[in-house]
Amino acid sequence: MITVVGNLKGGTGKSTVAFNLSIWVATRRNVHVSIYDLDPQATITDALEIRTEDGYVPALEPQHFVSQLGSEGKHTEVIVDIGLSDGEAMNAAIQRADRILIPVAPSQADVWSTQRFLKLIAKVRKSGAKPEIIGFMNRSDTHIAVRETDDAFEALDGLDGINMLKQRLYQRTAYRRSFSEGMAVFEMDPRSKAATELEELGQALY
Repeated sequence: MITVVGNLKGGTGKSTVAFNLSIWVATRRNVHVSIYDLDPQATITDALEIRTEDGYVPALEPQHFVSQLGSEGKHTEVIVDIGLSDGEAMNAAIQRADRILIPVAPSQADVWSTQRFLKLIAKVRKSGAKPEIIGFMNRSDTHIAVRETDDAFEALDGLDGINMLKQRLYQRTAYRRSFSEGMAVFEMDPRSKAATELEELGQALY
């Protein structure tokens, strides 16, 4: 299955999500994972290089050419991180996706961006089978008095064409720290809140 992680707005945590999910699938589901880093910023590539240098397993080798996407065997889970500055690669990845996972940060601007992204997906996939489109709240507010995350979720949950998951990832330093060390959050601290959140998201998706 090809899962594309994307949104039109920067700063939604696409690379962090794709990185953590790829390691989660490889370790929890014990299947072969192919991860594509199609973002010119190449942050996943940098994190995986650190991972390899430090000897963490499984070691994952990022792919960078969208032309290879779809050539994997049927027993391979494919996760794709798309960048905004390479429109051709982004459209090609959307065209080949079995499902599209959209991380959404809690703001009105992110809601608007997600609505535009849904229109882009519909345009790119105007013929043939439609991909499954799944959204979830990422970098969610940790304070119960702050309503932005719930408001954004409710706005998107009412839209056609997207299935909004109740599982959320929250704004935590653990995601930034683990990424810079080449580790998934559940590897760095299995008992952390971030590890629990990632586990729940992985279970919902896989």
